[in-house]
Amino acid sequence: MTIPVLERILYVEDDPDIQSIAKLALEELGGFAVEACMSGREALARAVDFDPQLLILDVMMPEMDGPTTLAELRKLPPIQDVPAIFMTAKVQVQEVAHYKALGAADVIAKPFDPMTLAEEVQEIWKRYHAG
Repeated sequence: MTIPVLERILYVEDDPDIQSIAKLALEELGGFAVEACMSGREALARAVDFDPQLLILDVMMPEMDGPTTLAELRKLPPIQDVPAIFMTAKVQVQEVAHYKALGAADVIAKPFDPMTLAEEVQEIWKRYHAG
């Protein structure tokens, strides 16, 4: 089976510093086109037009947290099957299992290493498509 090339990531993170570091790492080191959103509502407004291949969602955000944002994005027909990764500091085994039960392909721990973030995302993408 051929694994599709990952090009477009919708990234939702409410902390502007974390968002800019991750976006820079994903674009410069990974070569991805990244549409960065500060909130779940912004992601819902921009997701369909951007047509992401992958979603990366912060878990803890005000108003709409990552799991709620993912549930709402799944209601949009073009987005319903797009794989998602949660980013969070809460990465104990039961928490990771909970996020996967919500539909996440995987979880990336915060704080993350900007130098290896793109590589980690690419590995998750490959594992997801390899089944």
